[in-house]
Amino acid sequence: MKRSPKWPRASFGLGSRVVDGSAAVRRKPPAFPIRKKPLPAVTLKGDAAAEAICAVVRRIPRGWVATYGQVATMAGMPRRARLVGRVLQRLDPTTNVPWHRVVNAKGEVSFSLSRNGGDILQRRLLEKEGIKFDGRNRLDLERNRWLD
Repeated sequence: MKRSPKWPRASFGLGSRVVDGSAAVRRKPPAFPIRKKPLPAVTLKGDAAAEAICAVVRRIPRGWVATYGQVATMAGMPRRARLVGRVLQRLDPTTNVPWHRVVNAKGEVSFSLSRNGGDILQRRLLEKEGIKFDGRNRLDLERNRWLD
Protein backbone atom coordinates (compact mmCIF):
# COMPACT_ATOMS: atom_id res chain seq x y z
CA MET A 1 0.00 0.00 0.00
CA LYS A 2 1.46 3.30 -1.10
CA ARG A 3 1.14 6.42 1.09
CA SER A 4 0.21 9.80 -0.19
CA PRO A 5 3.12 12.28 -0.37
CA LYS A 6 1.07 14.69 1.77
CA TRP A 7 0.99 12.24 4.66
CA PRO A 8 2.26 14.06 7.81
CA ARG A 9 5.71 12.89 8.79
CA ALA A 10 7.52 13.19 12.09
CA SER A 11 10.41 15.60 12.39
CA PHE A 12 13.02 13.45 14.14
CA GLY A 13 16.06 15.50 15.08
CA LEU A 14 15.21 18.36 12.75
CA GLY A 15 14.84 20.96 15.52
CA SER A 16 12.56 23.75 14.38
CA ARG A 17 11.84 22.33 10.93
CA VAL A 18 8.61 20.69 9.95
CA VAL A 19 8.64 18.22 7.10
CA ASP A 20 5.59 18.52 4.93
CA GLY A 21 5.72 16.05 2.10
CA SER A 22 9.11 16.48 0.55
CA ALA A 23 9.68 20.20 1.26
CA ALA A 24 11.13 21.43 4.54
CA VAL A 25 9.42 24.55 5.93
CA ARG A 26 10.95 26.78 8.62
CA ARG A 27 8.76 27.74 11.62
CA LYS A 28 8.59 31.33 12.80
CA PRO A 29 10.24 31.94 16.19
CA PRO A 30 7.82 32.62 19.06
CA ALA A 31 7.04 36.23 19.89
CA PHE A 32 8.03 35.78 23.54
CA PRO A 33 11.53 34.91 24.79
CA ILE A 34 12.18 31.33 25.85
CA ARG A 35 14.38 30.56 28.85
CA LYS A 36 16.88 27.88 28.10
CA LYS A 37 17.54 26.80 31.70
CA PRO A 38 15.16 26.98 34.65
CA LEU A 39 16.18 29.32 37.42
CA PRO A 40 17.56 27.55 40.47
CA ALA A 41 14.97 27.30 43.25
CA VAL A 42 17.55 27.05 46.03
CA THR A 43 20.02 29.80 46.70
CA LEU A 44 20.95 28.74 50.21
CA LYS A 45 22.92 25.60 51.01
CA GLY A 46 24.19 23.85 54.12
CA ASP A 47 24.27 25.83 57.35
CA ALA A 48 22.84 28.97 55.72
CA ALA A 49 19.71 27.04 54.68
CA ALA A 50 19.33 25.52 58.14
CA GLU A 51 19.70 28.95 59.76
CA ALA A 52 17.09 30.47 57.43
CA ILE A 53 14.64 27.65 58.22
CA CYS A 54 15.20 27.95 61.98
CA ALA A 55 14.78 31.73 61.81
CA VAL A 56 11.34 31.32 60.20
CA VAL A 57 10.27 28.61 62.67
CA ARG A 58 11.30 30.80 65.63
CA ARG A 59 8.87 33.48 64.40
CA ILE A 60 5.82 31.16 64.60
CA PRO A 61 3.80 32.36 67.62
CA ARG A 62 2.52 30.10 70.38
CA GLY A 63 -0.81 28.49 69.46
CA TRP A 64 -0.23 28.74 65.70
CA VAL A 65 1.20 26.31 63.13
CA ALA A 66 2.82 26.50 59.71
CA THR A 67 3.26 23.87 57.02
CA TYR A 68 6.62 22.55 55.84
CA GLY A 69 6.06 24.15 52.42
CA GLN A 70 5.09 27.46 53.96
CA VAL A 71 8.27 27.54 56.04
CA ALA A 72 10.37 26.65 52.98
CA THR A 73 8.83 29.48 50.95
CA MET A 74 9.27 32.00 53.76
CA ALA A 75 12.92 30.93 54.12
CA GLY A 76 13.51 31.72 50.45
CA MET A 77 13.51 28.12 49.24
CA PRO A 78 10.19 27.40 47.54
CA ARG A 79 9.35 23.75 46.83
CA ARG A 80 11.83 22.47 49.44
CA ALA A 81 9.40 21.22 52.10
CA ARG A 82 11.37 17.99 52.59
CA LEU A 83 14.48 19.99 53.39
CA VAL A 84 12.54 21.75 56.17
CA GLY A 85 11.54 18.37 57.56
CA ARG A 86 15.10 17.10 57.52
CA VAL A 87 16.49 20.20 59.21
CA LEU A 88 13.85 20.05 61.94
CA GLN A 89 14.34 16.31 62.43
CA ARG A 90 18.07 16.78 63.01
CA LEU A 91 17.71 19.54 65.62
CA ASP A 92 19.20 19.03 69.05
CA PRO A 93 16.51 18.00 71.59
CA THR A 94 17.47 20.91 73.87
CA THR A 95 17.01 23.55 71.14
CA ASN A 96 14.88 26.66 71.56
CA VAL A 97 13.41 26.29 68.04
CA PRO A 98 9.67 25.47 68.32
CA TRP A 99 9.86 22.59 65.79
CA HIS A 100 6.53 21.18 66.95
CA ARG A 101 4.64 24.09 65.33
CA VAL A 102 5.37 22.81 61.80
CA VAL A 103 2.90 20.27 60.37
CA ASN A 104 2.23 18.75 56.96
CA ALA A 105 -0.04 20.28 54.31
CA LYS A 106 -3.02 18.17 55.42
CA GLY A 107 -2.87 19.61 58.92
CA GLU A 108 -1.55 16.40 60.41
CA VAL A 109 1.41 15.55 62.56
CA SER A 110 3.63 13.41 60.32
CA PHE A 111 3.84 10.00 61.99
CA SER A 112 6.97 7.98 61.27
CA LEU A 113 8.96 5.20 62.92
CA SER A 114 12.16 7.19 62.37
CA ARG A 115 10.94 9.97 64.68
CA ASN A 116 11.37 7.79 67.80
CA GLY A 117 8.24 9.08 69.52
CA GLY A 118 8.72 12.68 68.38
CA ASP A 119 5.38 12.60 66.60
CA ILE A 120 3.50 11.83 69.84
CA LEU A 121 5.48 14.52 71.63
CA GLN A 122 4.66 17.00 68.86
CA ARG A 123 0.93 16.37 69.19
CA ARG A 124 1.09 16.74 73.00
CA LEU A 125 3.00 20.01 72.75
CA LEU A 126 0.48 21.39 70.24
CA GLU A 127 -2.45 20.34 72.43
CA LYS A 128 -0.75 22.04 75.40
CA GLU A 129 -0.67 25.26 73.34
CA GLY A 130 -4.44 25.01 72.78
CA ILE A 131 -4.59 23.47 69.30
CA LYS A 132 -7.40 20.94 68.97
CA PHE A 133 -7.31 17.81 66.81
CA ASP A 134 -10.35 16.12 65.26
CA GLY A 135 -11.14 12.40 65.11
CA ARG A 136 -8.85 11.93 62.09
CA ASN A 137 -5.83 13.37 63.97
CA ARG A 138 -5.98 16.59 61.96
CA LEU A 139 -6.02 20.17 63.11
CA ASP A 140 -7.97 22.93 61.39
CA LEU A 141 -5.42 24.70 59.20
CA GLU A 142 -7.87 27.44 58.25
CA ARG A 143 -8.19 28.35 61.89
CA ASN A 144 -4.66 27.66 63.19
CA ARG A 145 -2.38 28.47 60.26
CA TRP A 146 0.08 31.26 60.90
CA LEU A 147 0.03 33.83 58.10
CA ASP A 148 2.87 36.29 58.22
